[in-house]
Amino acid sequence: MKKRHQVHNSVKPNADNACRKKFNLRSDLKVRTITDKGDKQFSCETCGKCFSKSCYLTVHMRTHTSKKPFSCKTCGKGFIQNISLTNHMRTHTGEKPYTCETCGKRFHQSHHLTAHMRTHTGETSTEASCCDRCGKKFNRRSSLYVHMTNHTGEKPYFCDRCGKSFCFLNHLTVHMRTHTGEKPYSCETCGKSFRKRYNLTVHMRTHTGERPYSCKTCGKDFSKRYHLTRHMRTHTGERLYSCKTCGQSFRKRNHLIVHLRTHSGEKPYSCKTCGKSFKTRGQVTEHMRTHTGERPYSCKTCGKHFGHNSSLTSHMRIHTGEKPYSCETCGKLFRKRSNVTVHMRTHTGERPYSCETCGKIFSKRYHLTVHMRTHTGERPYSCETCGKSFSKRHHLTVHMRTHTGERPYSCKTCGKDFSKRHHLTRHMRTHTGESQNSNSL
Repeated sequence: MKKRHQVHNSVKPNADNACRKKFNLRSDLKVRTITDKGDKQFSCETCGKCFSKSCYLTVHMRTHTSKKPFSCKTCGKGFIQNISLTNHMRTHTGEKPYTCETCGKRFHQSHHLTAHMRTHTGETSTEASCCDRCGKKFNRRSSLYVHMTNHTGEKPYFCDRCGKSFCFLNHLTVHMRTHTGEKPYSCETCGKSFRKRYNLTVHMRTHTGERPYSCKTCGKDFSKRYHLTRHMRTHTGERLYSCKTCGQSFRKRNHLIVHLRTHSGEKPYSCKTCGKSFKTRGQVTEHMRTHTGERPYSCKTCGKHFGHNSSLTSHMRIHTGEKPYSCETCGKLFRKRSNVTVHMRTHTGERPYSCETCGKIFSKRYHLTVHMRTHTGERPYSCETCGKSFSKRHHLTVHMRTHTGERPYSCKTCGKDFSKRHHLTRHMRTHTGESQNSNSL
């Protein structure tokens, strides 16, 4: 076997004066002399990054050209490297060839197993890195790169459709699907599609019932990690997001965003049927049920249907008697948190909702909404039997009893039934002897 030629550091370009070694090809001399200068002789003309082999440079160039020569035959997704395609195929086949010998958990990729093993051993990765800005430590160098963008603000990947920039190429790839409408990840159970694999993973839990995140304080389980994080604030009382206008604080960022619209008056979501505007998209979805009559949530105890899940949750407390929210001033208990907020105004005297027409103020938004109908003449609740319309839903409910004959209020003394609560109250005075004028309605 020929002895491998020793490489020297002190060489000059286009010459080999250091060792007098002869080469058959000029290219052999060129590669050797460049190697003498360092380990990375192939550089990217776009970003300047250097590589020790031309094949590495070829793969790297695809991050700039977006060329993805390796395609998945199942979903059509493209990849820069063949190994990436091999790993991706396991998301379709379900193959997880790497197994943790300690707990049995399985992984698609070997480096995921390596990272997982550190949760058992407490070992720090050889790639462990420390942020020179804030001192935070990371087990993976890639995690440090992600973290550093918080300090540098660097976002080198741009969307050519809307100009939005991203720290990482895969973030741009996912973002592009908002423009193309591509949803490559499909649920095999119900067919629903998603732009992100993670969203499919979370969605599958609606079918399997899996709730892998548990609260160590009360034991409640959650299907999403951020739901657990948010829930923990109910124990700690932590409120990270505060309004700079009024000082009110919130546990959730989106609650603050919605709250800010009470100051700005912004209502970016509108009903396509009647044009009514709302602060949140969820409010539009719920409002649409007033047009469609849809009530998808039903009580398993009494069969009553509701248009909102929160309404069902609140209703269930009628059966269970649960009143989880209490007033810190007087101790009164309530089924809904919003009821506590409104109740507190009886102590503070606060009336935050004012009529722009006459200046009258109210403690509840609903009262203002109903009051405004005295100015506009609006009567949105109509009787399907006789066509009579009302400004309040309650008035329609009471009116319907004239058609159905329903009398839900009964006198416990004589058994007489009434269609209206105040009729029962008035009747009770015939038993107690109380003057009917002592508390006029």
